[in-house]
Amino acid sequence: MRPMSTNDTPPEEPNVPEQPLKDTPPKDGPPPAGEPAQTGRQRLAAGLWPPRVSRAQLIVAVLLFVLGLGLAIQVRSNSDSSALRGARQEDLVRILDELDGRTKRLEDEKSKLEDQRKELENSSNQAEEARRQTVEKERQLGILAGTVAAQGPGITLKITDVKGQVRSDQLLDTLQELRAAGAEAIQINGVRIVAGSYFSDEGGGVGIDGKKITQPYEFRVIGKPQDLEPALNIPGGVVQTLEKEQATVAVTRSAKIVVDALRAVKQPDYARSSSS
Repeated sequence: MRPMSTNDTPPEEPNVPEQPLKDTPPKDGPPPAGEPAQTGRQRLAAGLWPPRVSRAQLIVAVLLFVLGLGLAIQVRSNSDSSALRGARQEDLVRILDELDGRTKRLEDEKSKLEDQRKELENSSNQAEEARRQTVEKERQLGILAGTVAAQGPGITLKITDVKGQVRSDQLLDTLQELRAAGAEAIQINGVRIVAGSYFSDEGGGVGIDGKKITQPYEFRVIGKPQDLEPALNIPGGVVQTLEKEQATVAVTRSAKIVVDALRAVKQPDYARSSSS
């Protein structure tokens, strides 16, 4: 093999046809023909969005946010307390006095409200008690006036006068004896006895308040039976007097006597209440 001289030329390489390059955009070179060039901001936005965040990165971000929020709250709290720590003694005394004064005012207001509540409750209770007493008084007056029915323990007195010897004055004495013994409501043969009742002799009987009644005369009396019956049976009393007139007298105690004969309410023509 002979050495190559300087005049020798290298052999030509075989003529291989060039292959066309694929249509891939260059990384750093100019954009392909026909496409607008992107600015740096557009390329940065394309690189950041949509974000590619892993789960671990998301957890770390949340933890950092919570930690930052806690630090901010702590710093604010420290700044508030540090303001008081840095205050002068006179300022602290003034602030304490203001708090004490505010507390005292609130306590006073609370005490006033409690007093008002008690007054309202007392006034309500007093009004209710007044209404109850009014109703009770009206009921009592109605019993005495004979405008309402009544019931309670008492006795039944039955006088049978076959010969017609019993007169109105003897029935009136019987009534007075019962009232003295504590009778609270009395009814004779369907006639209600009131404070203004009167007796009169009628042909063949006795009249009470202008209404004629005939024997047997039946008294319905409400009161304490232990007081009413002995008052009638005392020596020389009502029972003995009536028996002398050959009348038969029967007294029966009862746990419930009903007095249901009523008087009509009469409106006074001239009398008026002094409070009107």
